[in-house]
Amino acid sequence: MSSPHKYTLAGVMGWPVDHSRSPAIHNHWIAHHGLRGAYVLLPVHPTKLEQALRALPTLGFSGCNLTIPHKVMAIAMVDKIEPLAQRIGAVNTIVVEADGSLTGRNTDGFGYIQSLLDVQPQWRADAGPVTVVGAGGAARAIIVSLIERGANDIRLTNRSGSKANDMAQEFGAPVQAIAWEDRHEALADIALLVNTTNQGMHGQPALDLNLERLPVQALVSDVIYVPLETPLLSAAKARGNTTVNGLGMLLNQARPAFEAWFGVLPDVTPELLAKVRATL
Repeated sequence: MSSPHKYTLAGVMGWPVDHSRSPAIHNHWIAHHGLRGAYVLLPVHPTKLEQALRALPTLGFSGCNLTIPHKVMAIAMVDKIEPLAQRIGAVNTIVVEADGSLTGRNTDGFGYIQSLLDVQPQWRADAGPVTVVGAGGAARAIIVSLIERGANDIRLTNRSGSKANDMAQEFGAPVQAIAWEDRHEALADIALLVNTTNQGMHGQPALDLNLERLPVQALVSDVIYVPLETPLLSAAKARGNTTVNGLGMLLNQARPAFEAWFGVLPDVTPELLAKVRATL
């Protein structure tokens, strides 16, 4: 926790990491709350990850975020893992404790759920079936968080069917794997559609998904934020569906991490939104 007299350091480790918007987010909050500190980029090669993590206390860091490709590897390198991060199987936040030990957390699921609530405050995870596209790290965090919020019917589909099957077996009910060729039918009667893949990201092909069976009242979300409106979200919006892009998840996952390091739970304000949008 930060104090008015302490200079607090935090940052984001990744390889590469220069594309990260996290410094813009955290440094905005540092200035807004009148804190002494900085949030910096930490380019760390995977072979040097443990060495870099163990150096955090010595260098005076209160912790750091982790991004690709470090989120899974770090689990074996910290002293303590919070239960949610253990269940997700990935760590995106490191907290340096008072004794110099490292605690691993995962705030991605929190960020995703809050992004839905920001757009649709009355949203409930148990409002109806959920279809999740993709079976990577983002899918894991989102599925675990949906289950914790009461989701009881999650349809998971992925181009590599074995990954979807393995994840469904690991998490058990309410997750069921849907064959990729049946993905269009998996949209029937759902309340929420989530794209966790990179399909639709700038430079990537659009997600191949026919929305004909998608109920118009379903909420459609995408973890991508470059561009802010992916082809999936554009198509869904044209049908009348409410849509949620990935920027809200990015901003909200940062809030509990900032609180852990600086002692303040910050808000996502229009000023911050405008500042981050300007970098996209």
